Amino acid sequence: MRVIIAAAGTGGHINPGIAIANKIKKEEPNSEIVFIGTNRGIENDLVPRAGYKLRTVEAYGLSKKISIETIKNNYKTLKGFKQAKKIVKEFNPDIVIGTGGYICGGVILSAHKLGIPTIIHESNAFPGKATKFLSKKLDRILVGFKETKNYLENMEKVVVTGTPTKVEKKNITIEEKEKLLKEINLSSKKPIVLVFGGSQGAQKINEALIELIKQKRNKTYQIFWATGPKQYEIVSEELKKNKYDINNLENTSIVPYIYNMSDYMNISDLVVCRSGAMTITELALVGKPAIFIPLPSMSANRQIDNAKVMEKIGAAKIILNNEINADNLSLMLYNMFKDTDKLKQMGQNASTIATYNVEDKIYKEIKNIVKYRHME
Repeated sequence: MRVIIAAAGTGGHINPGIAIANKIKKEEPNSEIVFIGTNRGIENDLVPRAGYKLRTVEAYGLSKKISIETIKNNYKTLKGFKQAKKIVKEFNPDIVIGTGGYICGGVILSAHKLGIPTIIHESNAFPGKATKFLSKKLDRILVGFKETKNYLENMEKVVVTGTPTKVEKKNITIEEKEKLLKEINLSSKKPIVLVFGGSQGAQKINEALIELIKQKRNKTYQIFWATGPKQYEIVSEELKKNKYDINNLENTSIVPYIYNMSDYMNISDLVVCRSGAMTITELALVGKPAIFIPLPSMSANRQIDNAKVMEKIGAAKIILNNEINADNLSLMLYNMFKDTDKLKQMGQNASTIATYNVEDKIYKEIKNIVKYRHME
């Protein structure tokens, strides 16, 4: 099978694409898979690291606002449509799959015009503009949440599959846990709070954590914190101003990025993070309680909608992005750890919305569409 996967910008877009690619390769080892992204997103790290070829085009999203910058970006995006069409035409895939980012519009439209079957996987509870705009042209719309169907037309094309992820529930032994904690200079004697802000990091979360650590409020629990690659040095410098060494902190381990997230999510007791669709999926699969700080968006409150799915079932608490600080985060952590039975129940509640065999369901839809194309 020849496949193009369009994914760009964040790990929440790229990792589902990689998971789908891995499934196709597992079932059909001779498949040829190419990713299309931009030259500035984290796809430039994650896609080659996963062993796949990445082609890049210009894509910024079209804007109605008039400024020199938006005019330039709109021009580059339109140019990127031509670049995408050229790549699709040359590669001549059996199917094109979009998993998120501005890149999807140009790639999906190009494939549609060339008569190539198309799929979009929408991982958010509230579908993005690209999914809505392209819905009539797509052969299938695969969604991560059943609630998403309420916001889409062309219901006959919508299939609830769940969101593919590399994270899975693991039965980690005491010895394995000790080894994992030793690697990050933490111990099993105190609870672990896993903190991350998505693949790019989250400034507001990072600022709250810096103050929490400076005030030494994490005496009864430990923090394993991924700042995001671009913010690691900023965090390091802020701590250094107060004579703290980022590599030698009490009850705290800080890294730019966590590549083996599945392991550390499994051994953590509580997670503090954004509420991207990928993260919701992972927490449900692993069964972990969370404190969500949704990323605000001017176009749609997608992460808030995602977070409310978990809050509604009693699996998470929410602190808004403009309200997060060391005081309210510290208080919430204290109250949640104070009632360990309730914390455990929150994790069990998270598991109730987990979707299993996601890659199998997606692969089935891909095969059906490709098979239908070859029968035409």
